[in-house]
Amino acid sequence: MKEDTIEIAGFHAHVYFDPTSRDIAAHVREGLGARFDVQLGRWFDKPIGPHPKGMYQVAFLPNQFDKVVPWLMLNRHGLDILVHPETGDAVADHTDHSLWLGKKLDLNVEFLRQITTT
Repeated sequence: MKEDTIEIAGFHAHVYFDPTSRDIAAHVREGLGARFDVQLGRWFDKPIGPHPKGMYQVAFLPNQFDKVVPWLMLNRHGLDILVHPETGDAVADHTDHSLWLGKKLDLNVEFLRQITTT
């Protein structure tokens, strides 16, 4: 059995959208930026890395989790969102340690495996 992981440096929320829901994603992004001390990442209109559709990333510290995640639960407006910790193990963080708001999308886990072994 592997030793317990207890150190979480931060969290990422990946907010997924497509061309028809981009305006909704912009509204959610504006709400996050106005209410919380988060880092809003670039817009990616097409799949990138392990992500199967367009998205932007929201980075936040562990002490923001209890504020940011409940707000996303109530204000995601039907968007699918992946929330995961940053522990240094990208594969486990995006899979075993993750939580989903909305529909769970299929990530390209092989992409994560390749970047962690190089």
